[in-house]
Amino acid sequence: MEAKPKSGQQKLIRDLTVGSVPKTLLDFATPLFLSGMLQTLYNMVDMVVVGRVVGPTGLAAVAVGGDILMLLTFIAMGFSNAGQILISRFVGEQRRDKVGAMVGTLFTLLMSAAVIMMIVMFFAHNAVLDLLNCPADSRAMTNSYVVTCISGLAFIYGYNLVSAILRGMGDSRHPFLFIAIASLINVVLDLVLVAGLKLGPFGAALGTVIGQGVSFILAIRLLYRNREQFAFDFRPRSFRIYPSVIGRLLALGIPMVIQSAAITGSMLFVNSFVNTYGVTAVAVTGIARKLESVIGIVSQAISSAGGAMISQALGAGKIERVPKVVFSAFFIVLVPSTVMALITIFRPEWLFGLFSEDQAVLALAMTYIPVALLQYLGATLRPANFALINGSGNSRLNLAVALLDGIVCRIGLALLLGVWLGFGIKGFWYGNAISGTVPFYIGSVYLISGAWKKRASQPRVEPEAAAEG
Repeated sequence: MEAKPKSGQQKLIRDLTVGSVPKTLLDFATPLFLSGMLQTLYNMVDMVVVGRVVGPTGLAAVAVGGDILMLLTFIAMGFSNAGQILISRFVGEQRRDKVGAMVGTLFTLLMSAAVIMMIVMFFAHNAVLDLLNCPADSRAMTNSYVVTCISGLAFIYGYNLVSAILRGMGDSRHPFLFIAIASLINVVLDLVLVAGLKLGPFGAALGTVIGQGVSFILAIRLLYRNREQFAFDFRPRSFRIYPSVIGRLLALGIPMVIQSAAITGSMLFVNSFVNTYGVTAVAVTGIARKLESVIGIVSQAISSAGGAMISQALGAGKIERVPKVVFSAFFIVLVPSTVMALITIFRPEWLFGLFSEDQAVLALAMTYIPVALLQYLGATLRPANFALINGSGNSRLNLAVALLDGIVCRIGLALLLGVWLGFGIKGFWYGNAISGTVPFYIGSVYLISGAWKKRASQPRVEPEAAAEG
């Protein structure tokens, strides 16, 4: 017989599928947002400390190194998000046995991927820096930053997968606590290693890896202590690929991985052109991305929470709640986006000046303001639609968004504006920003069409068989 969910799980299902949508969405998303905000802030601390201690060359090294780190984590992000959605679905359908199978499958799949990525990148990182046109002035610093991040890739993958498991079960509070600890460790180590010992970008990367390692160890400890709730016993035989869930994980996860790879790869393609304009241009672009990530974190948190709620609602047959989640997600993100836009318009010198006092950097940063506003707009429009697409498990539409957003629009617009029309660096900036609105148009058509309603589960007549042995 299938094990019945505990009272905590029953409360989770009731809250996410019956409670007040805006309140529940905020309750679920707030720890996600705070986790992401802390991660963004400690990444900003990296750039602030490096920028003020080392200067524009250090900023450029952290910016390019951060691009490569994004490239390395696209598999973790794609399959973690897919796993979270499916775990939420299984909780909504009260199929606890599938939760345990998904935990084991995620561990085996993602940690294997981390090891493979580490080995490949140890040999290929110099070639990647060449492809990105890394400025010669910051090449050595970038190299040390990248190699250090590669060494800690297993921690980054592990933290993402454990956080996805916890969030899929409705626990977004503990991932926040773990990232808070990582942030504190990173800030302290930045001050010691970068400002104190003058280790530059290498010190910043080392602080990040140590902080992520501590977070991963604490998250694993929590998962082990609550293993009965997850129907996962941590025995060696449980760390395997389960046929009962791998098909659904791959069907949803591969398009998400392609989506992440297409968006990240296209951004790196655009940045490879930006990098040819020198250290100052790279520094400004890196600062801008950090500022935009403030709204991006809110966007990601609402998208993740909304996707989980939609998956829960569809799994429980509560179709009427889905549009409420979508509209609530849009209006929640609109508030911080508006605040950030006003600060960017009226206090740009202060905002960019946090990272650097170099006059050439600040002068070029002033020309980026309209681009930043477009980026904020895209970050406001995207999360509600991604929540619907991901929460409904529509892998084909996810793939279409990835290809249109990442490849067709971002690369196409960047080449059109930056190369063929001769707008230079501003053309690459605008092409990247405009492409960020594409998911909104596709997701809106999907919402209005009502095609997502076909993905709601019908009530089960008989309980499913127990988990695989």
